[in-house]
Amino acid sequence: MLINFFLTLRKYKIPCTLRELMDLLEALKQRLVYANIDDFYLLSRTCLCKDEKHYDKFDRAFAAYFKGLDDLHGMLESMIPDEWLRREFEKSLSPEELEQIKSLGGLEKLIEAFQKAKEDEEKKAAEEAKKGKEGKDGEEGDADREGKDGPNGPAKGKKKKAKKAWNDRQFKNLDDSVELGTRNIKMALRRLRKFARTGAEEELDLDDTIRSTAHNGGMLDIKMQAERKNTVKVLLFLDIGGSMDAHVKVCEELFSATRTEFKHLESFYFHNFIYESVWKDNRRRMGERISTLDVLNKYSGDYKIVFVGDATMAPYEITHAGGSVEHWNEEPGTAWMDRFKEVYEKVVWINPTPQETWEYSSSVALTQDLVNGNMFPLTVRGLEEGMNSLSK
Repeated sequence: MLINFFLTLRKYKIPCTLRELMDLLEALKQRLVYANIDDFYLLSRTCLCKDEKHYDKFDRAFAAYFKGLDDLHGMLESMIPDEWLRREFEKSLSPEELEQIKSLGGLEKLIEAFQKAKEDEEKKAAEEAKKGKEGKDGEEGDADREGKDGPNGPAKGKKKKAKKAWNDRQFKNLDDSVELGTRNIKMALRRLRKFARTGAEEELDLDDTIRSTAHNGGMLDIKMQAERKNTVKVLLFLDIGGSMDAHVKVCEELFSATRTEFKHLESFYFHNFIYESVWKDNRRRMGERISTLDVLNKYSGDYKIVFVGDATMAPYEITHAGGSVEHWNEEPGTAWMDRFKEVYEKVVWINPTPQETWEYSSSVALTQDLVNGNMFPLTVRGLEEGMNSLSK
């Protein structure tokens, strides 16, 4: 029972387990829902989908599995044994009703009669709909053609299906593989935190106040403390220009989010790879460069280093002196990356290109190797993993 539904969810990459499937079966056994597809949708999502970031995938899987099903009649027929249904139905009948069913020829004959009545009703409705569509002068025919109500109420020739909750797709932006927005970036960056209490004591220390008041015989003794602040320090290096033009929007969102999340943040620009100089203002990048060696000497080793770039270039731009496409670099980019790793314990590279394409670029593979494998995609999950790596 429900095995194929469970396998469909797994096919859509929803990490549900057999334990969660057993929970759903137990809920159905206790009749928390019965013969209502909307109730079953909510119950199954609650039992099988433990993180709301998977809601969109769950909705797509649910729609694919139960396509065209307006109620649970078809599902019950296919999944619940006839004997169990018969037993449950007979429990709800009085002895007199059971005798009456027996006199009609048994439960099978009654079901056949119900099915025939249903078919007759559907046939009649189809004929009425056809007549309504063919009518040209009557108000009811107009209402049917335009999809509007007639003067005596809703048009009969037009059936409306209820909107299914799983087709709303309300949670698509919570999927951790989608492109980022500023809000989602902020949430991911919050994985990188190191709190300390600094500054004036302006925040109420509730625990210490209660403890001190109790020791003071009940006389109120208010205790204050300094505010907890995120003291993590970040150096952000952003690749700009060339192939990075395609990623300007998401990099702007990342830059905006880092400025609000990290109080101790310094940002610099580079092109393609890190060499002997970086800059703060792209409009003055040719005349107001900052020595990379000065950056390494100025900012202490407790800073976390984040490079953002697609790492897409000719490999010699990384490995050779003179490899830069803009100027003559006396030392290769590899030498400068090694210096960063000597000074700073934590270095990560955030790549805005899809992770599945990295293997086709030798320069991406080379860069990933230079940062000891700490390259992460610019997605919610990628940023979370990157921040977790910096926090270790």
